[in-house]
Amino acid sequence: MAKVKSKNESPLVNMPSDAYIPERDLDKLPVLEARHLGIDFGGLTAVDDFNLTIGRTEIAGLIGPNGAGKTTVFNLLTKVYQPTRGTIMVDGHDTAGMNTVQVNKLGVARTFQNIRLFSNLSVEDNVKLGMHNQIKYGYFGGILRLPAYWKQERIAHERAMELLSIFDMQDLANKKAGSLPYGAQRRLEIVRALGTNPSLLLLDEPAAGMNPSETAELMENIMKIRDTFQIAIMLIEHDMNLVMGICEGICVLNFGKVIAKGTPEDIQNNPVVIEAYLGRKKEA
Repeated sequence: MAKVKSKNESPLVNMPSDAYIPERDLDKLPVLEARHLGIDFGGLTAVDDFNLTIGRTEIAGLIGPNGAGKTTVFNLLTKVYQPTRGTIMVDGHDTAGMNTVQVNKLGVARTFQNIRLFSNLSVEDNVKLGMHNQIKYGYFGGILRLPAYWKQERIAHERAMELLSIFDMQDLANKKAGSLPYGAQRRLEIVRALGTNPSLLLLDEPAAGMNPSETAELMENIMKIRDTFQIAIMLIEHDMNLVMGICEGICVLNFGKVIAKGTPEDIQNNPVVIEAYLGRKKEA
């Protein structure tokens, strides 16, 4: 496999818990700590003893073969699935017993492998839907269109346009989401997730279906989002150029278990990863 140089180099530092986070995040509480996380479906163990710490402004990658359990991990972190065992801490808060809405309010947002936009709503309205946990007018205020409603609508409009401008999509605000090209719909999903004001953004195959030019632009925008909002981003992705190009720490999953963690260089040179995922080295 050809080596890919990261555009986002920052040394990883060992923590007392035997986890690694970027050096710049050492004096901050980790945004995510997963400890001994696992889930069983009947007699099948889908994820087992998953451990991961993500620094407050880290861009992290989760990779592995199809069926390795990557999306299941995302579903556990966002409480689509309740774990069979283990602990998930978000900003120091134990999420045990929480549901997806509560975890989202705590600061975890995500996108999905399959696009889940409201196709018949406008681009702007899709972004506003992501702001549901920040709406401050009451039920009757919305029905009667009281002054508080219009104030919040103005704030939501300004915020939506600000977020759309990250991807230069503000001119598409009034178009139906379903009419956008595939790549633009992918970007809109990210913008909508940002509307929830997350501290951790989980991206499930954000470059799927994108051409090389769109993928290169996405890489720049992911780093722009991290730098602008000072949040952590974790992505599942099969495009190794993207993963190795922007991720600081990478976790490799195979058959539901972590087989390696480290920097892009560590992962590219790890013989276990090369054999299990990136391709067996050719004999000389």
